[in-house]
Amino acid sequence: MTIRVLLADDQALLRSAFRVLVDSEPDMEVVGEASDGAEAVRLAKERQADVVLMDIRMPGTDGLAATRLITADPALAHVRIVILTTFEVDDYVVRSLRAGASGFLGKGSEPEELLNAIRVAAGGEALLSPTATKGLIARFLAQGGDGPDGECDPGRADRLDALTVREREVLVLVAGGHSNDEIAERLQVSPLTVKTHVNRAMAKLGARDRAQLVVIAYESGLVRPRVD
Repeated sequence: MTIRVLLADDQALLRSAFRVLVDSEPDMEVVGEASDGAEAVRLAKERQADVVLMDIRMPGTDGLAATRLITADPALAHVRIVILTTFEVDDYVVRSLRAGASGFLGKGSEPEELLNAIRVAAGGEALLSPTATKGLIARFLAQGGDGPDGECDPGRADRLDALTVREREVLVLVAGGHSNDEIAERLQVSPLTVKTHVNRAMAKLGARDRAQLVVIAYESGLVRPRVD
């Protein structure tokens, strides 16, 4: 199946470079280009995109607002958003993850990393750059992302009551940036069993994907941020 990709960036040169790269792959194609967030939201629906490569800083409706609009629309529930950022640590990226983005990738990443990110996002099963994303969230929350003292969100913590002991255990490992295979090895179960626990946790917590599971794990206090 061909992955339909939408490019959202206010720099035409970058969009052109991304288009050449994406269209060179047999399993994906660029179905549209947007220079601002409002256009990205419109084209995501019109062109039936599977993955949106979303820049954060754009004129008018920025990438953060566009991400919220896309993830809030039931008709676009299948759309996965990969945030493209110039900065490795950016609180806007965390807010985008909270809004429903599947992950983030630095604009300085290698071409193969970008292509892999698109495939991973389209599959909806893995968190992009798990270690980097975990570190970004931890740093942001440690600096007080949830309140004056960086306290956890009681509402999020209460939602964890719906999880089984095993699902909580898996959630902690997901937040640690571990893949299904790594979690399976640690818990001595099959990767399919881990995938089932992850999917059930996402359903119970209302998370679109693993990226949001990581955010929920930190916001609920299940995992405590630590800054080296």
